[in-house]
Amino acid sequence: MSTLLIGGGGFIGSSLIPYLLESGREHIIVVGRSKTPKLTLPTTVKYLSGDISNEVFARKLLSDADEVMDLAYSTVPKTSFDDPIHDVLGNLPSTVNLIKLASEYDLKKFLLVSSGGTVYGNAMYLPIDEAHLTNPVSPYGITKLASEKYALMYQRLAGLPVTIVRPGNPYGINQMPGKGQGFIATAIFQILKNEPVSIFGQNGTIRDYIYINDLAKGILCALENGKSGDIFNIGTGIGYSNRQIINHIIKLASSSKLKLNILPERPFDVAESVLSPAKLTYVSGWRPEFSIEDGLHATLNWARKFIN
Repeated sequence: MSTLLIGGGGFIGSSLIPYLLESGREHIIVVGRSKTPKLTLPTTVKYLSGDISNEVFARKLLSDADEVMDLAYSTVPKTSFDDPIHDVLGNLPSTVNLIKLASEYDLKKFLLVSSGGTVYGNAMYLPIDEAHLTNPVSPYGITKLASEKYALMYQRLAGLPVTIVRPGNPYGINQMPGKGQGFIATAIFQILKNEPVSIFGQNGTIRDYIYINDLAKGILCALENGKSGDIFNIGTGIGYSNRQIINHIIKLASSSKLKLNILPERPFDVAESVLSPAKLTYVSGWRPEFSIEDGLHATLNWARKFIN
């Protein structure tokens, strides 16, 4: 079994790889645009630097692959709102090109990592299940949803064996702050360094925060148990506001100091996003194992190594 992991050198991909290896996948190729992966990968994993939008490069990879997992994305919600045209051009052409080319090969699986926090838009009910309307309010969510629609089109017209996952908000070890997303990572480092923490609105937004190990296992379960055309949320079904997360961090860090910077709400932020993982649980038995306290505790212990 040859597994092609596109955009797999970052936070999610590097956390997923150990579970792929544990499942018996011995031939894993990670593709990224940087010359070297952002995080250290196991020595048995092959890393290739290249642009997946290059057809010759993409075809060579696809011709040797049994399954493809696409985690690549070059923007975050904030940058997508600042420059929506860049968000489209930086992501959609390469994704659609990959999907189109992949449909021409005899793949066993094609897994597309989308977004659970943005494709649904403002929630009509909580927790959100996969039958909820998709009405994204940010360019990021619109582009993510467009990628899904192209994948499902090629599934219907060309038989692409695609499964789509919509993760909640991942956090945990190896997520560095200052990337424009990842509130928990940013808040932990700021609290440990006694720097101000910014939230948008009096309590901030409510999100479904999922520890990275749980997300990685959920992605693998979707890959192995999902059927062509399936869509799965990967979340905890529990929502926490930014203020609640901050209070948990302060308690765990035994810190009494907090500089809180309350900013105006942003128009591209969904107020509440909490995902129902019931469908994935039903088909695979997967359930999140880390409580928010356990996940924050592990992340705090890791982050302390970087604080002088």
